[in-house]
Formats: sequence, structure tokens, C-alpha cells
Amino acid sequence: MEVIPGRPDLNTRTMLKMLAEARGRQAQIAIFPEMCIPGYLIGDTWEQQAFLRDCERHGRMITEASAGLCVLFGNVGIDWSKTGDDGRVRKYNAFFIAQNGKLRGDENFPYPFRIKTLQPNYREFDDTRHFYSLRKLAPELGKSVEDMLQPVRLNIAGESVNIGCILCEDGWSEDYSVKTIASVHRNGPVHLFVNISASPFTLGKNNKRNRVFAKQVESTGVPLIYVNNVGTQNNGKTVYTFDGFSTIYNGKGEIIDYCPPFTQTLKCIDLDLTQKGEDHSPVTVPDDQGMDSVYQALNYGIDKFTRSIGMEKVVIGASGGIDSAVSAALYTQVLGPENILLVNMPSIYNSATTKDLAAKLARNLSCQYTVMPIQESVDYTIKQISHTPVVDLKNGRQFNLTVTPFAAENIQARDRSARVLAGLAAAFGGGFVCNANKSEMTVGYSTLYGDLAGFLAALADLWKHQVYALAGYLNEHVYEREVIPQKTIDIVPSAELSFEQAVEQGKGDPIFYPYHDYLFHAFMEAWNRSAPEDILDWYRQGILEEKIGCQPGLAKQLFPSVREFIADLERWWKLYTGMAVAKRIQAPPVLAISRRAYGFDHREAQNGLLNTARYYELKEQLLNTLKKD
Repeated sequence: MEVIPGRPDLNTRTMLKMLAEARGRQAQIAIFPEMCIPGYLIGDTWEQQAFLRDCERHGRMITEASAGLCVLFGNVGIDWSKTGDDGRVRKYNAFFIAQNGKLRGDENFPYPFRIKTLQPNYREFDDTRHFYSLRKLAPELGKSVEDMLQPVRLNIAGESVNIGCILCEDGWSEDYSVKTIASVHRNGPVHLFVNISASPFTLGKNNKRNRVFAKQVESTGVPLIYVNNVGTQNNGKTVYTFDGFSTIYNGKGEIIDYCPPFTQTLKCIDLDLTQKGEDHSPVTVPDDQGMDSVYQALNYGIDKFTRSIGMEKVVIGASGGIDSAVSAALYTQVLGPENILLVNMPSIYNSATTKDLAAKLARNLSCQYTVMPIQESVDYTIKQISHTPVVDLKNGRQFNLTVTPFAAENIQARDRSARVLAGLAAAFGGGFVCNANKSEMTVGYSTLYGDLAGFLAALADLWKHQVYALAGYLNEHVYEREVIPQKTIDIVPSAELSFEQAVEQGKGDPIFYPYHDYLFHAFMEAWNRSAPEDILDWYRQGILEEKIGCQPGLAKQLFPSVREFIADLERWWKLYTGMAVAKRIQAPPVLAISRRAYGFDHREAQNGLLNTARYYELKEQLLNTLKKD
């Protein structure tokens, strides 16, 4: 089901409708996702007692609707007589089972619901901020966690059925001391494991989930049903899509059915538990690692997010470059060309090539299109700054400020966004988007209040090489024709903010994406994030490209000397940990698809540059070796 965060009323309405359909299809058990009544990512709304009472109220409505049906669902479980570690009323991330108007499971557990054992405290997850886990409750009651992991014993159609209740992270126990599924199994017998989840989409995550869950099922010999929600949820700075991909594993760990990703579906299956589902033939699940999954997640995320905030029209700055072209193609597919206004905002530095490409893109997409030159307003701003006297009120001295070439570049970017795009969006009745990609956001290669502005950064979790790959996918598989001009894909990427970035002369961005994309990935997206010390050590050992994943020999090709390599490394690390942090903090929400997206998924503080002592030792060794040579 699609879960709307913070809306128990809408979610309960969806559940009741699906229950009616399930009952009409003679279902005996209906399973809904984790936190399907309140939603999962709702910030500190959990601190509102009125909201908690509302969740309980809607939970009772589902319980009352369980006549002749066993309903498994997620909601917040509340113990009003106790407090959590924060001194507020105690809350649990809970798994409820309702049957014939009553909650089940309290005969061998302190509550008429099961509670989450393993609470994730990484990436976007912040469960321990709000919820009390079984790992805390067990010692409080003088019991072991393992002994409290009991199945829920039910009678369905005259047969005893013991359900092992698993809540999302409980199924990802490899790195935890408590092995939830194994413990429930030992306290069995268990006839069926059910994992209800609120698991955001991450590229390749479903592939890994199937490997992990299949292995767990093989170890127990008990079939497992995994139920996840669809929709989008956010924590303010990062927007997450939920792909659903609910899956059924038989007793051998084979997948025998699944729900299509990013689709609300009521899937009904006849599951003979005496056969452990092994009477069903295994099916093949689509891979979720390719560009088709990237597109599907972005398309779905843009659609759901714009709907949730009531954004029906958008304005996009079309430069003739790759990022704005991909952005335009994505939004056009979601909102329709009549609701997209593309605007080209040339200065004296913009080439005829890119201006023509912007117009061609608009024609190919059949969008609304306009051209608004900015040179006159940029010149006026520069003149106003440089010719308006500044007075030192201490001594009456007057002086004039100088606009450097670098400052003039930023004035162009801010004029485009803060003046033209913002003004056009208001007149057009919509918002304007941010076209920044992940490579640019990593090192702050963007202008604060300029091209980093917008209501959503839909491309900001894609490295530049992924943006190019997505452009090809959009042309070939989505539009099935060349909507993004091939020349946009072929020309050198450039901001065109000075004559030093003239694309017709082959001049462009200072970032060499085939190498720097992978260096930046090592900085922020690798699970064990790398620092210059690691990069320099790998360089010294001759294994850098292997470690970061770029083309072999590329570092030596780009940087003939050790000194050049170190200078490049220090340049980008200084930006990544310095000014880029300030820019990212003020950036628009990022639509996440990777295992670490900017925003709340990548928590950072403005602490400035740090290199380790070991880094300076390695640097000195390498430079001394250079001197000897």
C-alpha cells in the first residue's frame, strides 16, 4: 500500500478499502507494512500526544474491521504508564495482529503487539530517538531478549498457525549480537515468518535483500513473507521513495511471488503452509541495479513529491547542457509539456551552440519556452556594486568595492536563479527546480542562491556519469527518440560563466568526471568513507583506481607527477569539507536513490578542513621520494 506520512486518516481509509477487497477474495490473512497507519518518516511529530492518540484511534478501527479475517499491520504501540529515555511517553515501533475484532499475542508477551528488536541508527534512520526497543525492554523486565522473541499463536480456519513477527531491521541482523529470526525460530515452532517493513529504495538494495532473506529462510526452513510500502516520505532535507517490492519466499528460500515495484497492489496468493510454499514454482525478480531502476525511482519520486506539495507546474533553466536537459526530460514525463516552462538565460559567455541546443530541447519536448538574456542586468549589478561608494562611519572615508571575475561569475548564476527563475515561477504559477548533480554538490561547484536554488534537487544523488547514462536511457527507452540532443551529450560540460569556459573551444568544468566522480564517491558514498590518508596510501601502493573503481591508470595519466596528484587531492578535499558543506546545508531537498544521499542521510557539521597525522607522513614520504628521483 502507499503510505502517506503523518496521515493516519488517509492510511486507514486505504487499509479499510483493501481489507474489503481482500475479504471479497476470500483471504484469511491480510498483511500491511510497518508503520502503515502513522507513516515512518514524520520527524518529531512523534512528540505530539494528540497525534499518538489519533494513531491509536485508527488502529482500533483496523482491529474492529478484522471480523472473519486476520490482519497484520504496523502502528506505534504506546505504554501511557511508562516513559522512554527522553522522559516522554513510551513508544514502540510495533507489529499488531488483529483477528475477529481483538488483538492477539499477549498470552506470551507483555503487550498485545510485538515490538521492534533492532532499531537502525544509521543513514536516514533515527529510531532510537523516538522508540523503545525490545533490547531495552527485556533487561528492564529481567528477561533475555532471545526469550522474549516469541511467535504469535493463532487459529486460522481451525488450524494452529504460529507467526514469527519481524519488523524491518530485525531481518538485517548480520551485524547485530541478537539474531532475531533465529531466536524466534528456537522458541517455535514457527509456521510462517512475516517481515513488515518501511524500507526506502536504494539502488541494488532489493537484490541484496533477496540474498539475505533467502539465506535466513534456508537456515530455518520456514517460508517468509516480506511486505513493504510504496510512496514517498522525507525528513526535510532528503526525499525517499519506497519501492514496495513485497516478496514471498518458500521454505527453500526461493522467491515464488512478488509485487511490482513502485505500485500499490493487493496481491493474493494461496500459500499451503504444510507444503511451505514449495508447491509454487520459483519466479525471477527484476534486477534493481540498472538505469531502468534509476529512472523508475526518479520518475516515481518526482511524481509523488510534486503531488504531495501541490506543485503542478515547474520552471527549468535550460542551458543547453546535460543536467538541465535530463532534468527537463524527467519533469516533462511526469507533469506534461504544457506544465513545463524552459528558459534559456544567456550572457555574453554563452555560445551559439548551447543556445541552439536549449531551443532544440524545448522543441523536442514540446515544452513552453522563452529566452531571457541576463547580460544587461548583470552589468547593472556589477556597475552598481563597483560605483556605489561605501562609507566608513568611523572616519568618514569613502571607497568603492571591486567586483572580481570570480564574483562576476556568481552574480550571473544568482541573477539567473534568484531573479529570473524565481520571478518566472511565480508568474507561471509553479516552482523552479535545482539541476545540480552529486559531483557538483560534493565539492560545491555551484553558486549559493544561484544554481543551487530550487524546490527539489532531483539529480543531486546522481554522479555526473550517471546523468549521462540517464540521458541515453531517456532517449532510447522512455521517449524512444532523441529528445535530448546528441550534441548536448557530446559537448564538454561547462558552466559558461567566463571565456575560460568556452565550450566551442573545448573548455569546460575543472572536474574531470571519469576520475573525480569516483574520488568523490570514495569521500562520501562508500560505506567506510575514505579520507585523503586512504587515497594517498592507495596511490602509493599503486591500487588507487582498483579501490575507487575508476579506469585503470587514469590517475597517472591525469597527474604525471606526485606533486600534481597531491595538489588535486587537497584541492577537492578542502572544498568538500569546507565551503561545500555550507552550501549543502542550504541546498534544496535531495531525491535519494543511492546508499548515501546528501541531506539528512549524510550528516555533517561545519568544522573545516582536517587531514590526519598519517596523511602528512605519507605526503612527506612521497615528496621526499620525488626529490631523490
